[in-house]
Amino acid sequence: MTIHVNIGEAKTRLSELVAAALRGEEVIVQRDGQPKVRLVPLPEAEELDREARAAKRRAAFGFLADKYRHLHGTPALDVPPSMTDEEYEERIERKFGKP
Repeated sequence: MTIHVNIGEAKTRLSELVAAALRGEEVIVQRDGQPKVRLVPLPEAEELDREARAAKRRAAFGFLADKYRHLHGTPALDVPPSMTDEEYEERIERKFGKP
């Protein structure tokens, strides 16, 4: 069951509305007839927040998916090396001299 109340009524019935939300009822607070706030129990709110953060992270990393995807559509697990063995040896020689 969904409970719709305007903001003035919500101020006077806050403890009753919180109890209803804790029982699992949906409580919507409206201003000028438009829904503005939904009361949810804290564990549910935390879960919704976690899901929103996870979706945001997936979207942020999604732009690199095509770069590291094999031809068959599976993600590539190997990252190309930043330099070859010869380039690495040359860099070490420049820094520390020949062994």
